[in-house]
Amino acid sequence: MSGIPARIGAAFLLMAFAAPAQAEPSERLVVQGQARAVDGDTLDVEGTRIRLHGIDAPETRQSCTAADGSAWACGRYATALLAAAVADADVACTARGRDRYQRMVAVCWVGAVEVGNAMVAQGMALADLRFGRAYGAVEETARAAELGLWAGPFEAPWEWRRARRRN
Repeated sequence: MSGIPARIGAAFLLMAFAAPAQAEPSERLVVQGQARAVDGDTLDVEGTRIRLHGIDAPETRQSCTAADGSAWACGRYATALLAAAVADADVACTARGRDRYQRMVAVCWVGAVEVGNAMVAQGMALADLRFGRAYGAVEETARAAELGLWAGPFEAPWEWRRARRRN
C-alpha cells in the first residue's frame, strides 16, 4: 500500500491487536464465527452484518493526507487492517442494538482483543462519542502518538459522508 504514512506498516498490524481490551465480554453472546471485513468498522460474521459499536472508520473510498502532504487510501487501509484482524480467527460479537440500516451494532472480540478498541488504538478509527466515551482515552493516546489517521490532516468519516450527501 504505497503512499501510506511512514508510521503505518507491518509493525502496525502486529501492534494493533496488542492494545489492551477495555473489558471482558460479559453480555449474551449473539453471533460467533468466521468474519469478513466489509469496511473499516463493519463485519460480516456468518452472514450477519455487524457495525462495530462506538467507532467510526474512514469510508472505503475516503483518502487522507500523510504528514508529507501525499494522499493515501486511508479507507482501504482501515478495511485491510480490520480484515487482517479477523482473518482465520473466530470472532465473538455481543449485540448493543441496531443502526438505522438495521445492521446489528455490537462489540466484537478476537480472543481477548476487543476489535473496535484495537482499531481506535492504532488511529485507524475514531471514537464515536455519540455512543459513549469508551474509546475517548484510547483515541487521545493514538492522536498524541500521531498514529494512523492522526499522522496528517484528515476529514472525520462522518464529515466526509455528510459532504458527499450534500453533493
